Amino acid sequence: MSSCSNCNLCQSADSALINFISELDVETSHHRVESQKVKCKFGSEGVCCRICANGPCKITPKSPRGVCGATADTIVARNFLRSVSAGSGCYIHVVENTALNLKAFGEKKEKIKGADTLNRLAEIFNIEEEDVHKKAVILADKVLADLYKPRYDKMELVQKMGYKPRLDKWAELNILPGGAKSEVFDGVVKTSTNLNSDPVDMLLSSLRLGVSTGIYGLTLTNLLNDIMLGEPKIRAAKVGFKVVDKDYINIMITGHQHSLIAHLQDRLIDKDIVEKAKATGAKGFKLVGCTCVGQDLQLRGEHYEEVFSGHAGNNFTSEALIATGAIDIILSEFNCTLPGIEPISDKFKVKQICIDNIAKKGNAEHVAYSFEERENITNYIIDAALNTYKERRPDVKINIPENHGNDTTITGVSETSLREFLGGTWKPLVDLIAAGKIKGVAGVVGCSNLMAKGHDVFTVELTKELIKRDIIVLSAGCSSGGLENVGLMSPEAAELAGDNLKEVCKSLGIPPVLNFGPCLAIGRLEIVATELAEFLGIDIPQLPLVLSAPQWLEEQALADGAFGLALGLPLHLAIPPFITGSELVTKVLTEDLKNLTGGQLILEDDVMKTADILEGIVLEKRQGLGLK
Repeated sequence: MSSCSNCNLCQSADSALINFISELDVETSHHRVESQKVKCKFGSEGVCCRICANGPCKITPKSPRGVCGATADTIVARNFLRSVSAGSGCYIHVVENTALNLKAFGEKKEKIKGADTLNRLAEIFNIEEEDVHKKAVILADKVLADLYKPRYDKMELVQKMGYKPRLDKWAELNILPGGAKSEVFDGVVKTSTNLNSDPVDMLLSSLRLGVSTGIYGLTLTNLLNDIMLGEPKIRAAKVGFKVVDKDYINIMITGHQHSLIAHLQDRLIDKDIVEKAKATGAKGFKLVGCTCVGQDLQLRGEHYEEVFSGHAGNNFTSEALIATGAIDIILSEFNCTLPGIEPISDKFKVKQICIDNIAKKGNAEHVAYSFEERENITNYIIDAALNTYKERRPDVKINIPENHGNDTTITGVSETSLREFLGGTWKPLVDLIAAGKIKGVAGVVGCSNLMAKGHDVFTVELTKELIKRDIIVLSAGCSSGGLENVGLMSPEAAELAGDNLKEVCKSLGIPPVLNFGPCLAIGRLEIVATELAEFLGIDIPQLPLVLSAPQWLEEQALADGAFGLALGLPLHLAIPPFITGSELVTKVLTEDLKNLTGGQLILEDDVMKTADILEGIVLEKRQGLGLK
């Protein structure tokens, strides 16, 4: 952990990054933290309501109700549900676009790179069709039909993707979702003025949104992308700023929708395009990963070694990445794209193009993506990159910190590649857990923020403490970007693990922290949990498995969390999700939920106490399974 000694910067687990930022003459998020340290107490507790003209109302002991009569319990639950609805909407937008692209892939007979995944889903969904392209179209149509169902019509694919004991529990609680888009709509309507005032009902709606978000926005998005873009393969890869090569025209990609750049990434290595780059003085084009779409490309990097230079970092590394001067153009299509990149891109003469107006930045050109126009859009982006490179490179000083990142991060881990690595069965992992060589599994997932002790600080410190206790860590999301850049996803990190886990890692040649990639891959962790539970013949809450999203940031993370709680998993957050102003809401999520779904929200801002709590739960679950 480091912070700049001569300026007010937030702390970071990534000392090389923060040292680089301290020398920059641009303002980044790490600088702005200082001026935003004083937080609104009412907002932090979730007891501020501003959805009607009688407000904003704030709840205090002297004014326990808003003008309309809403209590702290109602206001907090309403704010929470509205956030989960927005987060779910983001994920449903992504899976909708992905399914539309898969349908177009099939109709236009594009190359299917993940036939195994296509066949696997076709079997699950009872699709009987031999032609792979027709099969892809039928699959996409099934997903889209489910997304577009009305709220009162239950989604069919949940019944096929969900684990039977969980489905029974969700049916019992009446949280099996209707159409995913309708559920988002209903969540927003329910939280409007003078409508729902039942906090428990709104919390159950949040869990229902968690189910549709998890099955569709997380799990299915990954699998549909695997069909089009290729299945993950385990490999070693470079990470950090060292992946950037100044001799290439560098396109920084940011967002979550890998399929939207599929045509571009394939076209950039064609001979005629490479020759255009060489005519400007560059060796060719490279895609530089940033945020989750970079993690997605890294996950499938074996398929794109020619064009993908590597993953540079998570959302709060993006401003510094542009300030290296080596980025020539930014291609964005979804969130985690900070507004703070705008003045820095202007300063370094970096052109921004957004291909989905959902993520339109103030100084970005919007070029609306459509599959039908993909060739024209690709050509436009390539021409813009060529022109920007020629115009900016003579005037811009390039400074890439070579000590940032490493060459040995293990990536490409998925539910399938991990199972294959273990010999095609989960038995070796189960045997290691049963023998106590691996005490349990922790998913350290989600975002990066600058509040939980600093940039990636809580994430890294907690992860180090968990592996020291022989708990193997699986990570997905911006957390992965932070963990990989400090070396915890490299085999050498085995030295930081407890004696038993260290022995396992060294014998298998793996790191103690496994990189599942983007936040979407939280859905892959759910598949792992389901398959482990099926293998053992138990329900998911019985597994010695815990979740922590210590540095959650966005509303999407709250939708992720609602899925974890619906699955019956203990979920830790270092920063409360703006609920502590309601004793009822806090109690339901932290205590009562254990008797409903089996899940539990754990709020703790101390690393060691968190590790103690999570280890205690793992030991309790082991005892429940009869393991020492």
